[in-house]
Amino acid sequence: MPVIEGSGGMLSGAGAPGAGTSEVQTLTIGGTPTGGTFQLAFEGLTTAAIPWSNVNATLIAAIDAALEALASIGTGNVVVAVGTMTAGIGTATITFGGSLAAKAVATIAVANNSLTGTSPTLAVAETTPGVDAAGRGAAKGTLYTDVTNGVLYISTAAAPTPTWVKVGLQS
Repeated sequence: MPVIEGSGGMLSGAGAPGAGTSEVQTLTIGGTPTGGTFQLAFEGLTTAAIPWSNVNATLIAAIDAALEALASIGTGNVVVAVGTMTAGIGTATITFGGSLAAKAVATIAVANNSLTGTSPTLAVAETTPGVDAAGRGAAKGTLYTDVTNGVLYISTAAAPTPTWVKVGLQS
């Protein structure tokens, strides 16, 4: 695990700074909903009521907009897409990006299920666990020492997802 030594200074760890993995979660809508709303929660904040729709594109857009409206997520930090959804029933994937990319995040929770119809259900599961990128959050100009291979890197881009470049002509 990298150790930060001072403000914008040095990181050191075993191996080259990695890209990490962005988390993917799956929202499953089951039963036979015919209407109503639901709410999702992330890191202590709850979305506005999300209206269910049997039009996949409408439902996906509503889920995406509701999640991005949360201060704990923000605009551009998730992408919601149809998984196995047909007429508003099935799965939608939620992929974290932007400032939440290459990072382990909390699992979204179902805060309220006010769907109508025959036994409508909602569940969220982690599909692809997020993995924090080595050196994630490092400021531009921060140095990273790969102590295993004796290679020095410098961050050429701003946090939260810096770009790491080898310093000089190292092998």
